[in-house]
Amino acid sequence: MRQLIATVFAAALVAGPAFAQDKKAPEKKEMTEQQKRMGDCNKQAADKGVKGDDRSKFMSACLKGEQAAPMTQQEKMTACNKQAGDKGMKGDDRKKFMSTCLSG
Repeated sequence: MRQLIATVFAAALVAGPAFAQDKKAPEKKEMTEQQKRMGDCNKQAADKGVKGDDRSKFMSACLKGEQAAPMTQQEKMTACNKQAGDKGMKGDDRKKFMSTCLSG
């Protein structure tokens, strides 16, 4: 009886690592160029504060590798205003940031 228990125990110890090797972690796949471009374009659109139809147009042009039309003054104002608000800027700091942002 002891031999049977010892044999079963030994078999369990030997088999354990063999079963564990079957469960490999999934390999991380390299992102495709299109996926990388999508991420870059998405970040650019977010940084510019582009929304709605303008965002769709921007993303389409960006993903095709085309240079998107420059932002209008109103679009710049909206984007810069959003960035300043997100950063919690007020007073002279906000004025300085807005001036730099709108000129760029």
